[in-house]
Amino acid sequence: MTADFLAATRTFYDTVAEDYADHFRTDLADRPLERALLAAFAELVGEGGAVADLGCGPGRVTARLAGFGLSVFGLDLSESMLAVARRENPDLRFLAGSMLDLDLADGALDGVLCWYSSIHTPDDRLPALFAEFHRVLRPGGRLLLAFQAGDTDRRLTDPWGHPVALDFRRRQPEAMAGLLAEAGFTLHSRTVREADAVLGESSPQAFLTATA
Repeated sequence: MTADFLAATRTFYDTVAEDYADHFRTDLADRPLERALLAAFAELVGEGGAVADLGCGPGRVTARLAGFGLSVFGLDLSESMLAVARRENPDLRFLAGSMLDLDLADGALDGVLCWYSSIHTPDDRLPALFAEFHRVLRPGGRLLLAFQAGDTDRRLTDPWGHPVALDFRRRQPEAMAGLLAEAGFTLHSRTVREADAVLGESSPQAFLTATA
């Protein structure tokens, strides 16, 4: 099951990488709350802190964190996404890999960002995912988790005319906070923003920060 969802996710983003990067290039410009949350996360981690942007895609958020003075690298399943990230951010480090199996020592990081990248992980794999986040964070390290809130998953088919499909999973913030607690995290903040039709959103947006 794990291999199936990883392969499907990789294939989807390998196929749409260039269109995705173009479409979302300036999305943070219209999202002041998200910009503030990323800035707060960077301040909590502390300047120079070692941070992994897990599921970094084309690297736009990785670059924003680097701009806050963090020592950040991006990791993604999709080599095509990583090619975009490396092309557009040549001074930053981007690695291929799965956030379920990080090639990092215990306690190696001061911060972990999971920015809408847990949304393809099946429910039964979330405990292992959050345990891996906790493992690689030092005691007191910070996590910022962003996802769409809700109970109904969405299957996206034929994006930008490409013949691929992928499930996008919506979750309740309370359930995600409970799973983080089970993995050893202490919840620091819970923020939910209602869907913005102007931005084309169909579900609320949820953001959890937690301490390892």
